[in-house]
Amino acid sequence: MEHVQYGYFTPFQKNSVVKMKKGQNISGFPVGILYIEDVWYPMVPGNIVNGYTFDFPVRLKAVQNLNVDNLFRMEESVWQKVLEAGRELEKEGVRAVSAACGFFGNYQKELAKELNVPVAISSLVQIPWILPLLKPGQKIGILTADQASLTTRLLENCGVLDSERIVIKDLRHKKEFSCILEGRGEFDNHKAEGEVVDAAIELVRENQEIGAILLECSDMPPYAYKVQEAVKLPVFDFTTLIKWLHNAVTQRPYTGFI
Repeated sequence: MEHVQYGYFTPFQKNSVVKMKKGQNISGFPVGILYIEDVWYPMVPGNIVNGYTFDFPVRLKAVQNLNVDNLFRMEESVWQKVLEAGRELEKEGVRAVSAACGFFGNYQKELAKELNVPVAISSLVQIPWILPLLKPGQKIGILTADQASLTTRLLENCGVLDSERIVIKDLRHKKEFSCILEGRGEFDNHKAEGEVVDAAIELVRENQEIGAILLECSDMPPYAYKVQEAVKLPVFDFTTLIKWLHNAVTQRPYTGFI
């Protein structure tokens, strides 16, 4: 991290010397987000690549020539593309790297090893953090865009070594939500919300031991508040992950009266 300016900047600070890494020509983006380049559907507010989702700046970076199919199938060329995009974000000065699809988690360990900033590229890395919050025997209910691709390897790369305390429900074949994987260019947002909420209700009804919900897909956060309203449980998603990362790398001084 040599030559990295790290800390809360104010024009009133005594040390007025500022510095920048060689090759960096932008600044002020604490979190970088990798996303799939080749998709076609609306990115509504709450979606991880919608600019209104976060109240702090994020640096979005497309992984070149990446699409849903080759990411989910872990084609050989994908890793190098993910690595190149991650390195570009690091060069641009981000303090942490996340992503906009839970299935980037197939490369979580590899990318964390290669970069010099914290890496959390799947919402699923939150599973080992959530489980200690729950009562013994309680489980995490996971809503996913594609259960068939949510493999043991993916979970292990995200730090999940014991899958007995997770239960999964798939939205891959829902009429509206499937637009995200099939790239149809449009969907009925109200109906898509209903599909996600109904899936959460079914998941909890079928598994009374669930103590929290995790939304794997980066397109589900727009509906997180409705899911929580329906099931009355803590709901975690990509926004909780990215806000956590942001808070860790942008600590600010406290001010006020005592």
